[in-house]
Amino acid sequence: MKELLLVINVTCREAQQVKGKNTRVVMIPFEAEAIGPAFRGHSVGMGVDTQTITSDGAFTLSARYMLEGTDAHGNPCRLFIENNGSWEKGFRPLLVSDSPELCRLEDEALSAEVEGREGGVKITIYKGG
Repeated sequence: MKELLLVINVTCREAQQVKGKNTRVVMIPFEAEAIGPAFRGHSVGMGVDTQTITSDGAFTLSARYMLEGTDAHGNPCRLFIENNGSWEKGFRPLLVSDSPELCRLEDEALSAEVEGREGGVKITIYKGG
């Protein structure tokens, strides 16, 4: 059973890309705001979503960013998120935090759903799944 941890609203900025012989790489800088039962906060600086598309159509995504805010107990903290995956295989986030509550999630199996929204994407992170 999945347990909701965070909903992250991402606002994308101008993408940059390079196309090589067999691979296209797109880097999309972004800012984010997170709400949820585990954490509330906003991005520290810009995050980046790096998308790799190969000539055979394989797509992978790797987004990395840091958030600053409060954990479920109202304690100030930071949260680093690295979300890797693809539409076909799903998305698996890694969370790292200086919060005693959130650092326990570093060892948990997490899953994420990514869906488009105006100006960016919405990422929902779950414990389990």
